[in-house]
Amino acid sequence: MGQRHSIRWLRQVLVDALTLNQDFYEHSHQYSGAARFARGIVILAGLSHGLGSGLILLLYQPSLAQLGIGVLINGLSIVTGYYLWTYTLWKLNAYLAPPVPPYRELLVPVGFAYTPQLLNLLTVIPLLGPPITLALAGWTLLGAIAAVRAGLNVGLVKAALLAGASFSLVQVGIGLVQGGVQQWVSPNLLQ
Repeated sequence: MGQRHSIRWLRQVLVDALTLNQDFYEHSHQYSGAARFARGIVILAGLSHGLGSGLILLLYQPSLAQLGIGVLINGLSIVTGYYLWTYTLWKLNAYLAPPVPPYRELLVPVGFAYTPQLLNLLTVIPLLGPPITLALAGWTLLGAIAAVRAGLNVGLVKAALLAGASFSLVQVGIGLVQGGVQQWVSPNLLQ
């Protein structure tokens, strides 16, 4: 019975996060194990991104070591991006409107906002990869707006501005990392 309840709870959490349920985001930090589960989502999103990037790297015929390091770096860029994004959100809000809730209260809802990124592996589908990437990024941004509203107790416009500004910085950083790894694996690519 306990395992069935856990699976049902997990399914409901994923549905609530993916459907941008504002009530879920507002109370997400109160759920038992929410911090661990939010971190798990971010780690799985990083794994999905890393594996997808690895499939793309295979086109360059890397050595096994290059492939492994490339997958690891790309996966870690998502996890690192999560912490940088959350910290940037928190710091921007602290600068604009102190006092702010503790940083860790923002980690849970933003972690749940990463739920669409679990589908990151789909970005390797030929011709559909770029539109899927944009759709997942937009979906994650919308989730982050809900998360920021809940985690920082701010209005919709301020949440959208905070999430959008910091999201842009993180996305540029992740793109630079991915491009750098591809250049490292295939240094003759641009010549």
